[in-house]
Amino acid sequence: MDTKSLKRGTVTARKSKIRKLIPFLIIKRKSKYSVVYYYTDEKGEKHQKWETCQDYAEAKRRKAEIENQQGNGTFIPPQELTVREFLRDFVKIYGTSHWALSTYESNCALIANYINPAIGDVAVQDITPKYVDEFYVRLQKTKPVAKKNKRPRSEYLTPGTIHSVHKVLRCAFEQAVKWEIIARNPFPHANKPKTNYKKRDIWTADMIRKALDECDDMKLYIAMNLAFACSMRYGEICGLTWDKVHISDEDIANDDSHLWIEQELARVSREARQQLDDKDIMFIFPSLMSNTHTNLVLKKPKTESSIRKVWIPKTVAYILREWKQVQDQYREYLGQEFYDYNLVLTLPNGRPVENRIMEKEFSKLREKAGLPYVVFHSLRHSSTTYKLKLNHGDLKATQGDTGHAQIDMITDVYAHILDEDRKVNAQKFEATFYAKNSVNPLRNVTPPENANADLTNLIAALEQSPELVSMLTKALKQNAISS
Repeated sequence: MDTKSLKRGTVTARKSKIRKLIPFLIIKRKSKYSVVYYYTDEKGEKHQKWETCQDYAEAKRRKAEIENQQGNGTFIPPQELTVREFLRDFVKIYGTSHWALSTYESNCALIANYINPAIGDVAVQDITPKYVDEFYVRLQKTKPVAKKNKRPRSEYLTPGTIHSVHKVLRCAFEQAVKWEIIARNPFPHANKPKTNYKKRDIWTADMIRKALDECDDMKLYIAMNLAFACSMRYGEICGLTWDKVHISDEDIANDDSHLWIEQELARVSREARQQLDDKDIMFIFPSLMSNTHTNLVLKKPKTESSIRKVWIPKTVAYILREWKQVQDQYREYLGQEFYDYNLVLTLPNGRPVENRIMEKEFSKLREKAGLPYVVFHSLRHSSTTYKLKLNHGDLKATQGDTGHAQIDMITDVYAHILDEDRKVNAQKFEATFYAKNSVNPLRNVTPPENANADLTNLIAALEQSPELVSMLTKALKQNAISS
């Protein structure tokens, strides 16, 4: 062995000995720094860990954090668990017991389309707050995945989709803390892209009246009345059954016509049904095709607030009674070929009406009537808007009809409606206070006795006070700008 090799071996041995004596080191590696420390795993075996940081300040913070955790007994030994592996366990353990069918499907899609492809192979313990911020920046330049061969509406992921991704990951990593996989959740303080609720395009009452006058499709006519008068979602309308509708002569006479919203129509995948053991499913409609991977079902609403009682205007009650007679005629005419599921909204043969069918008919009506572009769901927003106007901004009463889980959904989306009505406050103040009392804030200000003061004296006063000249000049400039 030559002298150089001997020296290198001696230096390496010395460094190794130093590292064993000193539990923590910060070592520079090219342009970055590594925190080197030792830990004991679950089997009692000792290991060395190198954590790379972007700069020295970050390395110092991480070193102090590890020292503190090891000192107070909260340190969690490093694991090789990846985000992909962890989320698989998270969905299996947490998702199947806490998520509704629609939530399960949408969250699994977010994980498969946007989370796993980007950070699925990263170790869970390597996800830091900084890494999260970088991940969200990347998502803003990520193209959306097409759903059911539908063209994406935007070039890149919208802030709303990124917020949905954040919601899933924040919940998942909160469970990781509880399961003692990580010490802290890196997601609560992440810098998410800002989302602003946009003013929704809606039809006015006159537009809706025109659309109803020109509508010759009975099922669409019924659905539009329920959406506007009762603030119902499409799934709630299509899942409504006659036993939930109370429109007897006595109900109408007492202004007590009402319906109960306790279920909704949805198409769900068989995989989701199997994973959730048909949770929240009340009825499964037989499939007309044997090779389909989905089923139409009646299921409980996603939130408890969606289960509600809604009162019906008399006119809508009479419309429903006439529709029931038409439906009975179909039942009598078709006999055994009529599928009797007791649904209010049906195809002529009694089968449920899906969203794609209704949107197609609604689109035809919109073009026929020459009305502005809106989707069917906008009728629910028109309903909310006019109820706020009619009840002078009574949020709780409106929330009771719409079934929003959070009242801020109404205040955020419909703030422009409330602001319009708040203008009335200023008008009422003017009419009841200022106009009657002739309040004049300048009543104590009187003009000088000699309004035509000597110009010479004025100039002399200005010459003796440069500050006064400056103030007067600024005032004149501001007056010129404002006028």
